[in-house]
Amino acid sequence: MSTDRSIQEVARLAGTTSRTLRHYDDVGLLRPSRIGSNGYRYYDADALVRLQRILLLRDLGLGLPQIAQALESQPDEARALRAHAAWLRAEQERIARQIETVERTVRTIEEGEEPVAEQMFEGFDHTQYREEVEQRWGRDAYARSDGWWRGMSDDDRAAWQERSAARVAAWREAAGRGVDPTSAEAQELARERVAWLASIPGTPRTPDGRDAPDAYVVGLAETYVADPRFAATYGGEDGARFVRDALVAFVEGRA
Repeated sequence: MSTDRSIQEVARLAGTTSRTLRHYDDVGLLRPSRIGSNGYRYYDADALVRLQRILLLRDLGLGLPQIAQALESQPDEARALRAHAAWLRAEQERIARQIETVERTVRTIEEGEEPVAEQMFEGFDHTQYREEVEQRWGRDAYARSDGWWRGMSDDDRAAWQERSAARVAAWREAAGRGVDPTSAEAQELARERVAWLASIPGTPRTPDGRDAPDAYVVGLAETYVADPRFAATYGGEDGARFVRDALVAFVEGRA
């Protein structure tokens, strides 16, 4: 049987304050599991898991209203935390590239040499795939997508990244369970993916302007398998093939 933790103990463990936890209660974000006869708030394991999610979302730069919305939209705690873990791993890889880049620059300076510009900004710039995107889908596609991204607020970007990480985690989890790409579960993931693609400015559209074309979806699905960077996102080649097969089956089904 789990032991309820007092508000003071939870504040100490989480690196926050009792005042903050009381505020979370006041706004309905984190209710204590019980209130003792002494008026103190106590938190059980479920409350601590919810607090962990709140703190992770706060670290992404989300405000309390956005955090509340994210918690409500994904009540499955384990699934949500898997998404957080996937996003954190991606950030870890990006930061590792930045560290390597900066340390390389320091070594170059200390050796009295001039840093190589082409090697100084790995892991810094979200536009690193600009040339590739322009070659595949045109300059306008990149310009519209880039303008949309730069036009977001920090909160909007953080929320979008979290939703994207949640989608990736859902694909990886389904692939790990051996879900059939043509099953209802996989096809719902595919439907969400196609709708998500169509929501991004710069994505090619069908003549009616409402959806991503079949050829675009299939081409992108094949890229997930062919490009090691995409395959790694979905847990390797097996995961990427699962995503591809599900998307191809979705396109064939709607045709």
